[in-house]
Amino acid sequence: MTHNSYVDVPLRVRYADTDRMGIVYYGTYPVYFEVGRSEFMRAKGFPYKELEEQGYHLVVTGMEIRYLNPALYDDMLAVRTSVADVQSRGVTFHYTVRRDGVTVVEGKTRHLCVTVDRKPTRLPVFLIEALRNAGSP
Repeated sequence: MTHNSYVDVPLRVRYADTDRMGIVYYGTYPVYFEVGRSEFMRAKGFPYKELEEQGYHLVVTGMEIRYLNPALYDDMLAVRTSVADVQSRGVTFHYTVRRDGVTVVEGKTRHLCVTVDRKPTRLPVFLIEALRNAGSP
């Protein structure tokens, strides 16, 4: 489901995503964030693959995660992704992972734009405009 300011991505919890207790392992959520971020960018018209083809990468420089409720094997989750902030050299994405309307996890990832030779650079103008037009949560 797409809205002006966010994109929801359905995701079913795989057995491999869980710990011995059948609860989603805490280290799995950054992978869910990546799925949400990739689909957000695709839905907003700038797939990450195209960004890389133009010589840019968005490297993660920080992450925050708040674990609020457990998710279990075979649960159907919705990963909601939005843009929290856009700066000249980077972007911050916000994520909410829900199960049946209950928030399981909230988080943010901060990204720095770099060139193919790993040098920090300004976000390309087309990306800044697209991200700012995507709105905030």
